[in-house]
Amino acid sequence: MESSLHRQLKLFYGGHVDDVEVQVDGYRIDAVVRGCLFEIQQASLSALRDKVRDLLERHRVVVVKPLVSRKLLIRRDQPGGEIVSTRFSPIHESVLHLFEDLVHFVNVFPHPRLTLEVVLTEQEEHRITRVRRRRRGPDYRVQDRLLTQIVSTTKLKTAADLRRLLPASLPPSFTTGDLASHAQIPRWLAQKMAYCLRKTGAIELLGKQRNSLLYGITRKGRRAA
Repeated sequence: MESSLHRQLKLFYGGHVDDVEVQVDGYRIDAVVRGCLFEIQQASLSALRDKVRDLLERHRVVVVKPLVSRKLLIRRDQPGGEIVSTRFSPIHESVLHLFEDLVHFVNVFPHPRLTLEVVLTEQEEHRITRVRRRRRGPDYRVQDRLLTQIVSTTKLKTAADLRRLLPASLPPSFTTGDLASHAQIPRWLAQKMAYCLRKTGAIELLGKQRNSLLYGITRKGRRAA
């Protein structure tokens, strides 16, 4: 079932109800504005890979990736029931969390007709209590997600745009440990970021420093193998 968040973003980008849910080349497109196709993807970008690759042969495409800078969790015991608890999620995403998903999309991005737009949002997540199905599974189901505010948007079109997301304090040659420290992100996310930057040609592999791979800024705008 489509979430309220998805419907809100479709109208935000489409601007009018007639410009959303449009059929183009056999595909259902979230919004079409002045010939540009907008696809809003809360789930993995890998699910859009083949569709976007096909559409890019004939159209300009903007893939909108919403991330959550702050989320209010609202729980009810039953649908339509009274609220039993509210709290803010401890998870706060930044634009760098795009790389967690971009690893599945680097064989499509960058492309001359493709724009990635990262939207940092504040959201409400409405939950309904349920019996836990697995020992470690959640004791709730998500009923809906709502957009409460757009905090910022970041448009990415080229490998150079990705490279500009590197922290300014990063030395000319660096490991993923350095990247994690300077960007203040977990090491696993820094590894995904380095992978995407290398695959798109934004950085290059220089060698090794002890047991860590050493990276540097790519001097020529080539795509890595």
